Amino acid sequence: MTFYSPKVLKRFASPRYAGPLEGANASGRSASFECGSFVSFTLRVDAGLKTVVSAAFKTNGCGYMTAAADVLAEIVKDRKLGALHGLDREELNKRIDTELGNIPSERHQCVDVCIEALRAAFVDFRARQIEEFRGEKALICTCFGVSEETIDTHIRAGSIDSVDEVTRICNAGGGCGSCRMLIQEMIDGAFENV
Repeated sequence: MTFYSPKVLKRFASPRYAGPLEGANASGRSASFECGSFVSFTLRVDAGLKTVVSAAFKTNGCGYMTAAADVLAEIVKDRKLGALHGLDREELNKRIDTELGNIPSERHQCVDVCIEALRAAFVDFRARQIEEFRGEKALICTCFGVSEETIDTHIRAGSIDSVDEVTRICNAGGGCGSCRMLIQEMIDGAFENV
């Protein structure tokens, strides 16, 4: 009798996305304080096409961690940044459950560590984009190159009160999701004195 379900065992025994990634332009890492295992993701993102071209991971973790990381790499590979819906944790958990079946509650931390590492890779991509940005205006959404001025103009012109509305209008916040908190702060600030 095996410890893992057949779906988890299959991904653990033959992960498709494990290993190094040449030409990576983003990386993220997280670790579990419960078991001491880590997972790291590397991504190659085509900034012009706004597409994740490749994704890979490394881990010293268990079968659940390996399988979850493999599923996450598969989810983001060949996807437009806007189609990732800000890497919504609930949506990613549902996709992992669909692919692997129900993960035992005591192993949910394995999945959480994988999601944190993947999100960290997108934050790293965003930070690198900001470093490369040479414009005079503050860049808020690096995935779609949307400036603070553009977002502020849309917020004030349309009395926007949610990040999702901003995303619908100008794509800001629709990629990796790391700027969504900044956009919410802009929305809150725009109407403080109204």
